Amino acid sequence: MASIRKRGDLQWEARVRKRGQPLQCKTFTTRAKAEAWGKQIESEMDRGIFVSRAEAEATTLREALDRYRLEVSCKKKGAGRERSTIAAWQDSPLGSRMLATLRGKDIAAAVQNMAARGLKPNSVRIYLALLSHLFNVARTAWGMESLTNPVEFVKGQRPKLPPGRDRRLVDDELPRLLAAAQAYGGEIGSLITWAIETAMRRGEIAAMRWEHLDRKARVLLLPETKNGTPRRVPLSVAALAVLDGLPRRLDGRVWGMRPDSISQAFERVCKAAGIQGLTFHDLRHEATSRLFEKGLGLMEVASITGHKTVQMLKRYTHLRAEDLVGRLG
Repeated sequence: MASIRKRGDLQWEARVRKRGQPLQCKTFTTRAKAEAWGKQIESEMDRGIFVSRAEAEATTLREALDRYRLEVSCKKKGAGRERSTIAAWQDSPLGSRMLATLRGKDIAAAVQNMAARGLKPNSVRIYLALLSHLFNVARTAWGMESLTNPVEFVKGQRPKLPPGRDRRLVDDELPRLLAAAQAYGGEIGSLITWAIETAMRRGEIAAMRWEHLDRKARVLLLPETKNGTPRRVPLSVAALAVLDGLPRRLDGRVWGMRPDSISQAFERVCKAAGIQGLTFHDLRHEATSRLFEKGLGLMEVASITGHKTVQMLKRYTHLRAEDLVGRLG
């Protein structure tokens, strides 16, 4: 039987001692709550399902996020981007709450607050994904098995993500784009052609190095990619022609432009060409769809683009019915 003792005017301490189990103590504002807690702990011990809540009840979300940053986040490729997400959770009203006290309703309220502040659905998804991973790590690797993951209880209340973009080049947009790029000067014209020929991501293109090119095999090695898996990209004749027209840099890089500079230059070129609603990443959509239109299979396209799942690949694949008519017979 749990022992209950009064501590001050408004505090009641419950103590549970059982052979083979650590001493459990907790303080409540009423005797009834203390007795109910004591019975629950004793019942769990008797049934052999007791898991200590002490650490989860003594660790704040802010402290847990500090540990997550030092032990988990630092090993991720996107550690730099995660720092701001971690800091935002730490500065939120939930930061000072103990992990064991967080419930689904608290996370739902946080989601509503984010939406009210104008955060986009995908940003909210990123916030929730990090918090959910934190709770899963705390349960599986930090010995806090008693924790429940409150993020799992708000799945139906998360903001809906917008549908994947399906913007492709239409009519005479490509020649207009290339003409404007030529007038703009610099590398942007070659970058546009390269992106359409290879379906590479902007960051992958900016990181290219001459030492990773196998000219004889017509293959480019990408040692670092967004999903962390290296891949080899086969190069078309047009892609090789782009490389042949580039000067060799002393630093070994293929391109002199950084990712942000590529996007800024592309935006200016689109404006000069009178093209609206097109981003540099849309060229990856265009390139992926063209690979399918050439008759390549799903796995062949995935090996080129680096997509991990069919669902991810479908978001970038928008086939034009007109281009498929001839294959139907």
